[in-house]
Amino acid sequence: MESQPLVSVIMPCYNMEKYISEAIVSVRQQTYPHWELLIVDDASTDATEAVIKSHCQQDDKIRFTKKDIHSGIADSRNLCIKMAQGQYLAFLDADDVWQPKKLETQLAFMTKKKIGFSYSSYDCIDESGQPLNKIVKAAGDMDYEAYLHNTIIGCSTVMVDKDIVGNVVVPKFRTSEDTATWLDILKKGFVAYAIEQPLTRYRIRSKSASSNKLKASADLWKVYRQNEHLPFFKAFGCFVSYVYHAIKKRF
Repeated sequence: MESQPLVSVIMPCYNMEKYISEAIVSVRQQTYPHWELLIVDDASTDATEAVIKSHCQQDDKIRFTKKDIHSGIADSRNLCIKMAQGQYLAFLDADDVWQPKKLETQLAFMTKKKIGFSYSSYDCIDESGQPLNKIVKAAGDMDYEAYLHNTIIGCSTVMVDKDIVGNVVVPKFRTSEDTATWLDILKKGFVAYAIEQPLTRYRIRSKSASSNKLKASADLWKVYRQNEHLPFFKAFGCFVSYVYHAIKKRF
């Protein structure tokens, strides 16, 4: 690779003492060395801060801040993005894990194709990190209309080039803030290009915000109506398609 651009890893967290160390280690073990890890703790009440600080003492490429007031994941992501110095943004939830060649593979893919947005397939693991022998495959290259109907892009698989897509701002939703973010990028005319290889391990937790399907579905409906301003019947059609693909993905 001729150039070695900096990749800023965006990691918000809240009460993640059980999982965040594994997520941080998966960044520190990347074969691509030019990264910075930006962690914003959304006023955790457990030992998350202590776990993060132990890694900060071992690696000066980790930058950490803790908020005084719990204000939600969107605010945390936006604070991470404001701290970012890299050309590329890569997103990693604090309970997910990257494969060692994630950054290397994705950056090479994007550089070769000269694109600003990519995502990949991912493996599923249980709460203890054991494989569930299930791969959620990337659904091909996604434009705005395609993504409205199939919100399959896994947040922890995404990488964007700020030089191409411009500023990234995360709209404030409880569980669908990542979906709203990708829609904001795609409606500018960009495409999310798919990498078939699974580069991330997604942790399925029974008590996560996204595991509450009713609340997550209600939040997505708000994205369709409030963020995308879709007419009712188009929003309803997209929602039905989302439900179909969500069931298909699950089973």
